[in-house]
Amino acid sequence: MTPPLYANPDFFRLLTGSYQCLTGRPLLDPALAEAEAMRWLYEDAPFCVLAHDTAESPVFVYANRTAQRCFGYDWDKFTRLESRLSAEAPNRDERQRLLEAVQRDGFADGYRGLRIARDGRRFWIEDVTVWNLIDEDGAYHGQAATYRHWRDA
Repeated sequence: MTPPLYANPDFFRLLTGSYQCLTGRPLLDPALAEAEAMRWLYEDAPFCVLAHDTAESPVFVYANRTAQRCFGYDWDKFTRLESRLSAEAPNRDERQRLLEAVQRDGFADGYRGLRIARDGRRFWIEDVTVWNLIDEDGAYHGQAATYRHWRDA
C-alpha cells in the first residue's frame, strides 16, 4: 500500500524542492532533517500548504493540517475535492487566470482570493504564493500554494 503523500519523501522533495527552485526561498527551515521537516510541515506548520494534480479538473493531493482546519475538510475529504471547488463559481475565473499565469511563469506571489469552506463560510486567503510542481527532470506534476494569512469575509 502506498503511503499518503503527507508521508511520502518523494512528494515532500517535489513540493519543497520546486518551491525553492522557483522562488529562491526555502518553504521551511532547511536545517531540519527530512523526516522531521516532512512531519512538521504536515502537522505543525502555522501556514497553509495545498497541492493539486494535473487532471483536467485538478484534485487536491495534499493539504497540511492548517489548510484542513482553514477549509474544514479532513485529509480523506480534501484529497477527493476538485481544487476549483475551493472557490465559488463567480471567483473561479479569477482563480483560473492565476493558475494559467503560474503554469506559464513558474510561480506567482501576493495573490489574494475569496474561498469557501466546507460549511459555507467564506474567507479571504492573502499574500498567497502559488508554484508549479516540477521535478528534477522538468516534468510537471501540478501546482501548490502556501499562505500565512486568512480571515473571514
